[in-house]
Amino acid sequence: MVTVKLFAAAADAAGRRVLEGDWAGLTTEQLMQHLQQEYPGLARLTPVLSIAVNREYAPGDRVLNDGDEVALIPPVSGGAEDGAGRPLFEVTTAPLSADEVAARVTNPHSGATVVFVGTVREWTNGRRTVHLEYEAYAEMAVAQMERIGQEIAERWPGARTAIVHRVGALAVTEASVVIAVATPHRAEAFEACRYAIERLKQIVPIWKKEVWEDGEEWVGSQTGPDWMHPAGSR
Repeated sequence: MVTVKLFAAAADAAGRRVLEGDWAGLTTEQLMQHLQQEYPGLARLTPVLSIAVNREYAPGDRVLNDGDEVALIPPVSGGAEDGAGRPLFEVTTAPLSADEVAARVTNPHSGATVVFVGTVREWTNGRRTVHLEYEAYAEMAVAQMERIGQEIAERWPGARTAIVHRVGALAVTEASVVIAVATPHRAEAFEACRYAIERLKQIVPIWKKEVWEDGEEWVGSQTGPDWMHPAGSR
């Protein structure tokens, strides 16, 4: 038995969030061909869907095994802990605090801590946002956040990173993501924090739905190769 999880626009297109079937032995590409026939609404997304198997991005020739968990990652615009037992990388429904996230990385060896706070804005391209709805493949999101933290530590020795993203319905001005990076010197802290938010937008499976006064839409290209923008610009 293989389990398929669908998120955001993919879940809307199929009308289902979880599928199960005897698909062991198929490649991920063959599985997608089968799902397109079973759920025609997925067809328009297939060229830009990314597929994860067991919470890792997988190529089209990956052969599925019994018990695998497949996730369809649509177009989109527990991890390590600090010394107090708080996760450095987290997906949560709770309101975010920049000071609290910064405290997770500040340490005696850091000379600078830079914090990025992404907030919900009211106007985008002349259209008024009522609120945003964020959705995540939480387990994989945390794993990819950890990957970003490892990349930063390798690129900027001594750097310590925390990334916390909120999901659910968020009102205008509320914080959707807080990233804190502490490094021995300030220049590296600024560079590493910018790197973290750009990588988060590239690889972390979190999506946002813009809810306007006159409609709603998942953010991100639904038809082209620019799908690699999780949650879009904040």
